[in-house]
Amino acid sequence: MWKTGNIYLITAIAVIGGGLFGFDIASMSAIISTQPYLCYFNQGPDGPGYNDVKTCSGPRSSVQGGITASMAGGSWLGALLSGVISDKLGRKRAIQIGSIIWCIGSIIVCASQDIGMLIVGRVINGLSVGICSAQVPVYLSEIAPPAKRGRLVGTQQWAITWGIMIMFYICYGCSFIDGTAAFRVPWGLQMIPAIILFLGLLILPESPRWLAKHDRWDEALHVLALTHAHGDEKNKFVERELQEIRDEVEFYRKNSDVTWMELFKPSMLNRVHIGAFTQIWAQLTGMNVMMYYITYVFSMAGLTGNNMLVSSSIQYVINVVTTVPALLWADKWGRRPMFLVGAVLMMTWLFINAGVMAMYGHAAPAGGLNGIAAESWVMEGKPAKVIIAMSYLFVASYAPTWGPAGWIYPPELYPLRLRGKAVALSTSANWAFNFALGYFVPPAFQNIKWKVYILFGVFCATMFIHVFFMFPETAGKSLEEVEAMFTDPKGIRYIGTPAWRTHVVKRTLEQRVKEGDEKGAEHREVQEHERSSDEEMGMVRPEQPQQAVVKEERA
Repeated sequence: MWKTGNIYLITAIAVIGGGLFGFDIASMSAIISTQPYLCYFNQGPDGPGYNDVKTCSGPRSSVQGGITASMAGGSWLGALLSGVISDKLGRKRAIQIGSIIWCIGSIIVCASQDIGMLIVGRVINGLSVGICSAQVPVYLSEIAPPAKRGRLVGTQQWAITWGIMIMFYICYGCSFIDGTAAFRVPWGLQMIPAIILFLGLLILPESPRWLAKHDRWDEALHVLALTHAHGDEKNKFVERELQEIRDEVEFYRKNSDVTWMELFKPSMLNRVHIGAFTQIWAQLTGMNVMMYYITYVFSMAGLTGNNMLVSSSIQYVINVVTTVPALLWADKWGRRPMFLVGAVLMMTWLFINAGVMAMYGHAAPAGGLNGIAAESWVMEGKPAKVIIAMSYLFVASYAPTWGPAGWIYPPELYPLRLRGKAVALSTSANWAFNFALGYFVPPAFQNIKWKVYILFGVFCATMFIHVFFMFPETAGKSLEEVEAMFTDPKGIRYIGTPAWRTHVVKRTLEQRVKEGDEKGAEHREVQEHERSSDEEMGMVRPEQPQQAVVKEERA
């Protein structure tokens, strides 16, 4: 079958996998405050089942937290499984399996007869999101040229924002439908992007690094030439990229298959910790409050009905628009500035929200506003407008910083042989905390009210400190150069370069080809250092094939 080599078309199709997560966020946030949903899944005095009563309180706040978090629980498991699936079947097939699972889950969710069936469907949807969210960044990072890697992988976050916005407006339109179709129609329509994803992947090439890892060198060369040089297999850019991949693959050729325990060896523990905390901190920014439960926040700020839904949708538009600068300049900014600046800005807006709510608001009547216990605080007048404005500014700060950088960064940290499992582990940390926060936020609003913002503000301050001291810069470096950075022969083995001394590499792969002699000498120095260190650890590094040596000298 014909395969496309256009890197932007490849990215546009692959990141639909990220869009599935966005569809899920909006399909819950836009629906949980509508009367058909509240009445059909009601646990209040009127009992379950849809009716025309306009005072249905819906699921209890703890149950609603469980419904929301169930998707993240499935995603945690899916992310862990994705590493095994991806390493065995390939990055592309893993994503296709995820798209099939999404359709199955969406059918169950759409046909839900009670809360239990809804949760089961969302768990299955979560399996899909976990697989896709873990493996789409891996696939794109392995197929993209270093100078464009940040932009292309960051597109996953942009796809998530588009998914949120599109699904929110679909749900808003369906909210005018009478009966349970108000939520069944959008839950059914969310199968469409998964179908497009599955079919679109048929024309995409497999990851050249995965092919090389499985000794399919001719195919790997063909994919590199197709995506980087319009099919020219003699291109120096392509030869250099293939050589770097070969060097890494050959290093581990005589070692055993990768196990999960290898991620926790001294040589990898630092990187695993950084990758996992990248995803953990992305969740602890508090973005879930703004996405899943924004209707609760705006209801407490005095908005009701369609006015609340339209005002909520504005933040989704902001999310889409403000992600664009990161796609254009992420590789120039670098990862560290995105993390650090984003943490400071979000901390500022969160603390302002907490202060305004504490000073100018008051507790809602028993049972919460509109009978929803999570809507536990009342804001009026100008202070309420400040809450809305700060919510918009928070989203505008997250979207060009932690949003895309959280997906770009982890795949860049790991060597080829461990990348599938390592990124799966990092992404599973994302979903574990997504689950916890999805479950925690409604009861938190009910019990500690405005102090929820204080909590997330402290998290943002803590992540700033952690990033500054522990997260090295990876922008502009090839995946193989990142490996050398963590095992710097001039520094201390397995500790590498201090994070605050790393910086963005401005040169491209074409420029590295021109520096071939210097690069070759440096590469041989790294090889010699790694060989001696590995011998001390009992690892045997195989001799580099003669063909590889010849290519290195030619470069």
